[in-house]
Amino acid sequence: MAAETLIPVIMAGGTGSRLWPLSRELYPKQFLCLQNNLSMLQSTISRLDGIKHASPIVICNEKHRFIVADQLLQMNQLTNNIILEPVGRNTAPAVALAALVAKNNSSKEDPLLLILAADHVFTNENEFRITVSKAIPFADRGKLVTFGIVPSKAESGYGYILRGNKLQLEDDIIAFDVEQFVEKPSIETAQAYVASGDYYWNSGMFLFRAGRYLEELKKYRPDILIGMRKINIRSLILILILFGLMRMIFILVQMYL
Repeated sequence: MAAETLIPVIMAGGTGSRLWPLSRELYPKQFLCLQNNLSMLQSTISRLDGIKHASPIVICNEKHRFIVADQLLQMNQLTNNIILEPVGRNTAPAVALAALVAKNNSSKEDPLLLILAADHVFTNENEFRITVSKAIPFADRGKLVTFGIVPSKAESGYGYILRGNKLQLEDDIIAFDVEQFVEKPSIETAQAYVASGDYYWNSGMFLFRAGRYLEELKKYRPDILIGMRKINIRSLILILILFGLMRMIFILVQMYL
């Protein structure tokens, strides 16, 4: 059976304040070329080579709309695929709107979404592609998949994921239920997490069917879903307005980077 085309959703709305002065409010780090002749946003798209995917949906601040359009155009990836935020309001509403857009525009009844950050750097991009491919069967079974990174050290500036019960489909395709998300623990707590071997860094990357995400959103944060459905999802450029973050149940796929 041919591999299904997934839709990347790239979160590019950050201000890049931790890399100032190289990264500035009007030109944050995700639009800079830090390693080669591609920006971090373009590298995120290029990293998907080898995975069957559609043009990405890119979510960014409205101040950066022309930068994003130009960088997508350079890669022949510019379609009706930019969602603009007048102000950032966390992940859940942005992904909700992207899921609604994807369902509206896709030929598939329930398209597969890969949620990515625009400012990640991978030392082993092939491992990234392999891990995404291994996660697809879990998403096909209705799971909401998050990708955990095996920590190389205790770091209090990252979020952590506590793994739960082991899940296995076949061969070496293994994942875990998520027991708990922990946001930026103390350094002492982070050291204990790393020593236990049961915790992963939270990558902020996810894989799921658009419809399954919206089902969970309706269950846990219907206010977000109602708000996003009020937006005209047939517009060429969409404006994202506020709402908060949500809690949902995910499964975990580990990555060694």
